[in-house]
Amino acid sequence: MGASSEPDLRDAVEYADLLVAAAKTGKIINIKKVQFCAPSRGTMFGYHDLIVDPRNFEWLREANCPVVGDITHSLQQPAGRKLEGGGVASGGRRELIPCIARTAVDVGVDRIFMEVHDEPLKAPVDGPTQWPLRHLEELLEELIAIARVSKGKKQYEIDLTPFQP
Repeated sequence: MGASSEPDLRDAVEYADLLVAAAKTGKIINIKKVQFCAPSRGTMFGYHDLIVDPRNFEWLREANCPVVGDITHSLQQPAGRKLEGGGVASGGRRELIPCIARTAVDVGVDRIFMEVHDEPLKAPVDGPTQWPLRHLEELLEELIAIARVSKGKKQYEIDLTPFQP
């Protein structure tokens, strides 16, 4: 897509064309929500802090397609770190990975995506949002336990008729 860090209309058109072509295959595809159409990765708390709104997971489920929670990318802080010699790189909030992962699994995502590294501080990219490999098994066991409970929850039919006194 475009070379700029800011998406523009050409990016949206290219992305839409790509999605249409992929859909014609009839196979399940993973759609990454890019900035121009990503309300759950908005700028509610400033440009350097992406926001995850768990309601979006539920709304995506209404499409009857598998929903993937992108745990680590949703904790990036774009241009949040100044580099020696100038320039910037993405920062992140690794300590929040368990919280966001638990939330996504509890609301019923079908899969999670996480970047993992044996030494996150030495990772060539996205180090601040990579989960340490040594803690992966423990976190996955916790998420599996949550999924077993949340997948069995009753779905309620809610009457949305406005209240009339």
